Amino acid sequence: MKIPKEILNGIYIFLGIALFFLLLEVLNLAHLFYLRLLNVLFIFYGVNRTLKQNLAEGQRSFLPNAISAMVTSFTGVVLSVAALLIYSYARGGDAYVKSLSEAFMFGGDPSVPVYTLCLLFEGSASCIIVTLLLMLYWNNKYKAD
Repeated sequence: MKIPKEILNGIYIFLGIALFFLLLEVLNLAHLFYLRLLNVLFIFYGVNRTLKQNLAEGQRSFLPNAISAMVTSFTGVVLSVAALLIYSYARGGDAYVKSLSEAFMFGGDPSVPVYTLCLLFEGSASCIIVTLLLMLYWNNKYKAD
């Protein structure tokens, strides 16, 4: 059974984000929130890879490529948020999330589920933005309907 390219590239996004965050933890740089914002680069990579593969296969319709790009990015984000949920509980649950939220945009005292839900919404927004940006970038390669 062949794994669809959207899922495979979503897994690449997840692996890139996971390794990047683990590297930040090892180097004790996880408290620097601006480094955490670089995870969008991995989403760009995976979505761009999917769109390139679609074009190489001759798929030149705008809507199927946009859907393919969204599936790729959303797969990576969902896997990353699920891994963060598991990792947060393994590192101490709410206490670990509280240490994360002090250096990021969250106020108050978020719990693990609230924190991951907020990151899921943020990740979904970045999926849409990245997809739209890359679809605009590759726009001249698609035929208009």
